[in-house]
Formats: sequence, structure tokens, C-alpha cells
Amino acid sequence: MDLVTFGETMLRLSPPGQERLERATELEFRAAGAESNVAVAAGRLGLETTWLSKLPDSPLGRKVTATLRAQGTEPAVAWSESGRQGVYFLEQAGEPRGTNVVYDRTDAAVTTATPADLDVSRVEAADYFFTSGITPALSATLADTTRDLLARARESGATTALDVNYRSKLWDSTTARAELESLFPHVDVLFVARRDARRVLDREGDAPAIARGLSEDFDFGTVVVTRGEDGAVAFHGGETVEQSVFEAETHDAVGTGDAFVGGYIARRAQGGDIVDALEWGAATAALKRTIPGDVALVTPAEVDAVLDGNTADIDR
Repeated sequence: MDLVTFGETMLRLSPPGQERLERATELEFRAAGAESNVAVAAGRLGLETTWLSKLPDSPLGRKVTATLRAQGTEPAVAWSESGRQGVYFLEQAGEPRGTNVVYDRTDAAVTTATPADLDVSRVEAADYFFTSGITPALSATLADTTRDLLARARESGATTALDVNYRSKLWDSTTARAELESLFPHVDVLFVARRDARRVLDREGDAPAIARGLSEDFDFGTVVVTRGEDGAVAFHGGETVEQSVFEAETHDAVGTGDAFVGGYIARRAQGGDIVDALEWGAATAALKRTIPGDVALVTPAEVDAVLDGNTADIDR
């Protein structure tokens, strides 16, 4: 198995356009979650991917698995008779209002997931294992399970990757830092947004300094610091590599970071070097911005076209 990810996938409900939730008369219905977003993106780019989680045995839980399977990722799910399906509402808007997320995920079935519930043999057989800082934020049980799975994957020879992916609506920065740093000994590749490195990990300086400092302090094999429109920086093997963004007309920015990670892991798992992986991550992220929903439904040919500059207004 090329890539296994672990975490919660919710159902995203959003009104059309920039309509207010309080006035909405209809909602668009999609599956969305950081770890499954990464799995789908990487799977679309050539990897064999599995998403590991726990879901309620209900029509809503089955909606999640059917969606992911249709998108090319195999769900490996522990079905639960208790707990509920997590949901989030997305109200999109431009400046100055901005996009707002309203979570409705308390007591979701995934919050009780333990290693005993899950098919850990998939983790132990993976080449890459990925999760995010969202998952341990959801419950103390999930924090323990996340640590256990990262340790199992690394002991089994997988490359382990973690995206800090801080969510202030789930936990405060002090709690997040303590929990995340307890996971770091089991992580080979760290992804972190520059804003999260400063706010959560208390890092100062520019992105190259942050990447180097985290690598040296926690002995990561690779640290990738993303900087929004300023691109990304990686520190690997004692060297710093920078990657700019590719221009994109933004239709839906949600999930762009997950697309970057999926593109990066896909290229690394296929033998690409750090430069290649950063380019694929940036190109996948640019493509995602043109796609509605949280998921980068892209193809390798589209990524290649972005890298080659061969994009066009109309493909006839």
C-alpha cells in the first residue's frame, strides 16, 4: 500500500454562491476531511491510497465511504452503532466578510476510535502514513490513537507525515503545541503553515529559519513551511529549497493545503526529489483552487500542464 491516512471525514453543507446560512433554502452536500482530501489527491496522481477511520453505521456514514470510493480512495472503516456523523457548514464570501466555518461534529463516532477498532495491518503495510493535527484535537482518545498509529507506521518502515493544520475552533494554541510536540518523535515529514508555526509552535523568523529550526530541534527528515501566496519552503538534507505558487483563478480555496500535501507525497512516493515534490504540490494546489468542494479531483496530465505552462482557456 502506497499511502494510508487516518482522520475524520465530515459532510460539508454549504449554501450556493455567497448566500448567508441563515437565509439559505438549499445546501450543497459533499464529503470533506483533511486526511481523506490528501488521500484522494495522491490517489488521483497515481498512488494506491487508503483512508482509515471510524464512522456511524448510517446513511450519512455510508455517504462518506461511497464518495471516497468513487474518488479513487479505499475506505477502511470501523462501523459504529453509536456516535454520529460529523458535519460542517461552510459560508463562503469575499472580503471583508470572509469565509466562515461552523462545526457540528461533537460526539462523532470517530472520536472513540482506538487501535483495537481499526485495521492497523494497513498502517503497518504502508509506504507512507499521513495524519493531521486536526485528528488529535477531536478527543483525548484520538490523540492517543494518533500517537500509536504514527509509532506503528514508523516502526514498520513507513515514512510518516503530519500536517499541523491548526484549528482554533477545536483547541487553544498552548494545548495544541504540547500535544503536537508529543507526536513529533514519530514524524519524518512535517508540514506547517508559517502562521501556525508562529502561533502554535512559537517559532520566530522567516520560513527558511522556521524550517531549519524545527528540523534541527526535532530531527525531522523534512520540514515544509507553506506561506500562502508566497509559496513554500522545504528544509531537507541540510539544504533549503523554495517553491513559488502557480497562478490560479480561485473558485474554492478550501482544501488547497491538503491538495499541496497530496501532490507532494504522490511525487515523493513515486521517486521524485524534494524539488519535484514541491513543484507537484504547488501545481496540485493551484488546480484545486479552480475546483468546487474540498477535494483536488485532478489528473497527472493536468499537473504536468501546469508545470509546463501549457494551460489554456478552452480545451477543445
